[in-house]
Amino acid sequence: MTSASSALRPTPRAGALEIEAYVPGKSKAPAGVKLHKLSSNETPLGPSPSAIEAYRAAAGHLEVYPDGSATVLREAIARAHGLDPARIVCGAGSDELLSLLAYAYLEPGDEGLFCEHGFLVYRIAILAAGGVPVAAPETNLTTDVDALLARVTPKTRIVYLANPNNPTGTYLPFDEVKRLHAGLPGNALLVLDAAYAEYVRANDYAAGIELVSGAGNVVMTRTFSKVFGLASLRIGWLYGPEAVVDVLNRVRGPFNLSGPAIAAGAAAVADRGHIDRAVEHNARWLPEIASAVRALGLEVTPSVANFVLIHFPATPGRTAAEADAFLTARGIILRAVGAYGLPNALRMTVGSDEANAATLEALKAFMERSDG
Repeated sequence: MTSASSALRPTPRAGALEIEAYVPGKSKAPAGVKLHKLSSNETPLGPSPSAIEAYRAAAGHLEVYPDGSATVLREAIARAHGLDPARIVCGAGSDELLSLLAYAYLEPGDEGLFCEHGFLVYRIAILAAGGVPVAAPETNLTTDVDALLARVTPKTRIVYLANPNNPTGTYLPFDEVKRLHAGLPGNALLVLDAAYAEYVRANDYAAGIELVSGAGNVVMTRTFSKVFGLASLRIGWLYGPEAVVDVLNRVRGPFNLSGPAIAAGAAAVADRGHIDRAVEHNARWLPEIASAVRALGLEVTPSVANFVLIHFPATPGRTAAEADAFLTARGIILRAVGAYGLPNALRMTVGSDEANAATLEALKAFMERSDG
């Protein structure tokens, strides 16, 4: 082998090396300290007992390939939401579907649009597909429709909208979502990421089903990782126009969901009582946490999801980084959000009664420290 040939190596596509790998929230506490993990927006109620039973039953047939169309799961979702199962695609978490949309609809150099504090996966998916990520500023940590529309160009091919947004917890009323859609060209795909839709109680909110049903360039994605408590199984779904669904079914992996995941997901979506209990627990604690944190002199962004964004001052002894270290030492794990452009904030998931109380007590102790 010549020195010239040995110097050659595979070259990744444009944009791949610009990606900053996604870093999940911390999940470990110091040795000997009880862990309260409130960093990943997981439900404290866990999965439905019916989902666990279905998972265990499916585990007895691991030698068999799963249904490549996830028919049982798509039909269960369709029954729950009154949808046509033929217009539903399931994926390994909504993350896979968000990425597949970029791969399918972005040519190299095309632009993908999202909000400045939007979910990090949008930027990753756009860059991985060879596209150009474009971030629009927000107003009061809330999506600004006018700012998004001002950044639409002839190269815009996909627009990601997390509604509610992660990590801020803010949302757009449905009229604003419709206004955004009306301002987009027909060849730009609007992706409504409604991962936290089940938690929202605002009367002017809608996840997007109505808009998808009447448009050819809108899709809605959902997940089983939050209210359903199946994050470990990686289950997501998409509702879209027939043409988009056809494309995704051509490019996705033929067996992208496991058999146990399909079975557990179908059982989970049918257990309305378990879902209602999870939503009620969140509705009870969300305002209580926000009120208690504000009473400590800290700002909290109003949230409709299952988490709150807590803002810390830049004052030495009171910073978000110092609060993170203080809480971690006590086994309380929140989510640092510097990667989202919010270095002075921590995101707290609504956890169990015990975890919430322990976190509020620890935050109080942090703010009352004499060395702060």
